[in-house]
Amino acid sequence: MPAEPWFKSLVWIDYRLAVVFTIAIPLILLLWAFVQKSEAIVRLLIIYWRVASLLAITLYLMIASIPLSFVATVIARVLIPISLWFWVDINEEIDDQSPSPLKLAFTSWRWAITVYSALGALFQIPFLRCAVDKTALSSRFCQVWIDPPLLFKQYFHANTTVQFLGFLGVVGLLIYVVSLSYFVLVKLKLQGRSATGH
Repeated sequence: MPAEPWFKSLVWIDYRLAVVFTIAIPLILLLWAFVQKSEAIVRLLIIYWRVASLLAITLYLMIASIPLSFVATVIARVLIPISLWFWVDINEEIDDQSPSPLKLAFTSWRWAITVYSALGALFQIPFLRCAVDKTALSSRFCQVWIDPPLLFKQYFHANTTVQFLGFLGVVGLLIYVVSLSYFVLVKLKLQGRSATGH
């Protein structure tokens, strides 16, 4: 049995941090902002969830060991901070809000996930070879990233085939790429850095 890579524990830590920073905290913040009627934060978090859906797509691609998943992971980690800081009008609305526990919690999370995503993207760069080298993809160097998604499958999709889950991932990725392309090529030209288009 081949020796486990030295970074295996870091990979599992990264997946656990992802659950906290990309799912649990933003979900709590969205519910909190909705209750507090903070429209700017709600709007920004909805944009975040649309962009961060690429992480869920990547998970299904990883389950099927589709090489493109390693590229999608890096792209997701780059797009998430951009989606949280890009909008001038929302940033101004949030800055103008009076100090509150919600504003403090949201600002803290926004900075934390920006740092987490940037470090994660840098950490992921060496593994881009898994997307282009079939030999590397089958090695423990790459497979260690696929182990957590396979555990996710075991818990939530035990009776579903890997091939079908991979198919769902590919369909999701195609929809994501089409939506992102439409935004970049059409909507961005019309509304610029204004989330409301005004």
